[in-house]
Amino acid sequence: MFTDKAKIFIKSGDGGNGAVSFYTEKYISKGGPDGGDGGKGGDVIFETDDRKNSLVDFRFAQHFRAENGEKGASRFCNGKQGKDIIIKVPRGTVIRDYETGGVIADMYDDGARVVVLKGGNGGKGNARFKSSRRQTPHFAQLGQKTEEKSVTLELKTIADVGLVGFPNVGKSTLLSRISAAKPKIANYHFTTLSPNLGVVKYYDNTFVVADIPGLIEGAGSGAGLGTEFLRHVDRTRLIVHVVDISGIEGRDPYEDYKAINKELKIYDERLSKLPQIIALNKTDILQSRKPIEDFKKKVKKPVVEISAATGSGTDKLIEETFSVLKTLPPLAPLEFEKFEYLPKDTRSFEIGRFDDGAFDVTGGMIEELARNVILDNYDSFSYFQKRLKEEGVIKALKKAGAKDGDVVRIMDIEFDYVE
Repeated sequence: MFTDKAKIFIKSGDGGNGAVSFYTEKYISKGGPDGGDGGKGGDVIFETDDRKNSLVDFRFAQHFRAENGEKGASRFCNGKQGKDIIIKVPRGTVIRDYETGGVIADMYDDGARVVVLKGGNGGKGNARFKSSRRQTPHFAQLGQKTEEKSVTLELKTIADVGLVGFPNVGKSTLLSRISAAKPKIANYHFTTLSPNLGVVKYYDNTFVVADIPGLIEGAGSGAGLGTEFLRHVDRTRLIVHVVDISGIEGRDPYEDYKAINKELKIYDERLSKLPQIIALNKTDILQSRKPIEDFKKKVKKPVVEISAATGSGTDKLIEETFSVLKTLPPLAPLEFEKFEYLPKDTRSFEIGRFDDGAFDVTGGMIEELARNVILDNYDSFSYFQKRLKEEGVIKALKKAGAKDGDVVRIMDIEFDYVE
């Protein structure tokens, strides 16, 4: 089954905890702290794989987690870094943050790699906390925890030319005629349920054509699978508008032409301004040239008369298509303002108050500080109190009205405020 949109959950690895250890050996009773640092967590990396042409792999596998860093060990041994997780996607996949819709990356080039989430930093071992005043620190830093994020993957086909038109106008037949592509072809609506790509040769040159599944009125606003299909013409440089000039389906060719252009404009104003080549198909079953002449008078634009079934006029269509492509800028990645997951805030804090009058201190700075302390250890807690003063928390509590004896709650601990 073809899948061109998926929501997945990603998480980089947590950093490993630092180790609390003291060097001991025969005849050496006080060797000092030798706890190593924890390893960094693995990153979440997206990589383009040109062998993939669908997001079907993500229909059932939706959670992707990088490996956590290992904890530190004695004798200054640092923990092993967690393995990165590499998520392979088809070329043309656009990665968006699910919450904001911001574009994180456009996986345009084959083999491209983008680090979307970085792993957490490993915690420092107790050897890092030794100082002239603190010779035997019995605490270490915890590894940095990471958060799970949800992203949307959206496949936008990369092709020079997009074939558009109502269902059953002969787009798939035309693609099979001008390229080596073998799309499913039958005489009923919506034979094509996913875009098909074909490489068209013109002497020593080539260009890529995408057969976009048949559109219907309201497609630009999402009717049927309209917006799902129109996504695949977002990148094209040129549109070949295939019109069934025979009217065998009971529709008016000119009204079809106007309706499709209207849907393109509703979906994206830019698409309505792309160069278009009008291909009048099924000329082989016309009884007279009157439908062609009537169409020409109404559109007042050049047309190419073809029969995808017999091949008549297809060489001229290829020549005309290549001629127009030569005048257009080459394909390029999307232009967008890059969305990035910012590093966790480790500087800010807020002071609130509970109903019982106790003060509550929360925020990124408090969470980061908690990584550095073991609250039931005297040295560690002394360090914690020192940092509260250095970071301005004590001053902020006083400004908020804290007085001697007031209860202050930070994380899982509770203590009395003392001026």
